[in-house]
Parts: sequence; C-alpha cells; structure tokens
Amino acid sequence: MTLATEVKKLTESKPFFAVAGAGDYAVEKLRELPNRLQELQSRRAELAKDLPGKARAYADKAEGLAREFPEKAREYADQLTHKATEVYEEFATRGRKVVSKASGEAAHELEQISETTEPAPAPKKRTAPKAATKA
Repeated sequence: MTLATEVKKLTESKPFFAVAGAGDYAVEKLRELPNRLQELQSRRAELAKDLPGKARAYADKAEGLAREFPEKAREYADQLTHKATEVYEEFATRGRKVVSKASGEAAHELEQISETTEPAPAPKKRTAPKAATKA
C-alpha cells in the first residue's frame, strides 16, 4: 500500500475522529479557563472561611465511603465502562465534524488558489512553411 492510502485509511477511522474531537473539546475548555480562574480568585476569601467545616464533613463522609468501598468500586467500574464508551462515541462524532469542516475549508481554499493561478494558455506552435515542390 502507498503512504497516501495508509494516511487516507487512518484519517477516515473512528479513533482518528475521536482524537480530533478530544482535541477540539480540550481547546474549548482551555479557552474557558481564564474566566474560571478569575471567578475562583474572587471567591478565595469565602472558600477559605468555609474550609475547616467542609474538611470535617468530608472526613466523616470518607469514613462511610471506606466501609462501602468494595461494592461501590464494582458499581463505578461498570458505570465507567459505559461512560467511557459514550464519551468515545461523542468525541468521534465531534471529531468527524471538525475534520469535515477543516477538509471543506481546505478544499475551498485550494479551489480558489487554483482559479487565481491558472496557467496562461500555451502559445500556438508555428509551423515552417512547406517547401515548394518541383514541377
């Protein structure tokens, strides 16, 4: 198989689309990060004041969870498997859209470039006049 065939096969696969979708999702979340950090910084004093009470509550809750851990672990593993499959499918769908959009834009750009850079028509070849035949 040629390299072009292998690349085409790869770029039309579900894992490729899932990676593209995950990348698009990551970019989306990274763009939200500055606003989220600013929000948390503005609530810093409020969060610090509530911290001791929340720490005690979480410690009590942790003791209860430790007793239930084996059964809960099995439940979470089952849920995680199901959720991972859903997320994989969502990323693949999202990636397919991103790649399709990018491919369409690239094709449109190539079409515009090819229209503006069409070669000039080739000049007509001149033929030498035929020699007169002797009578």
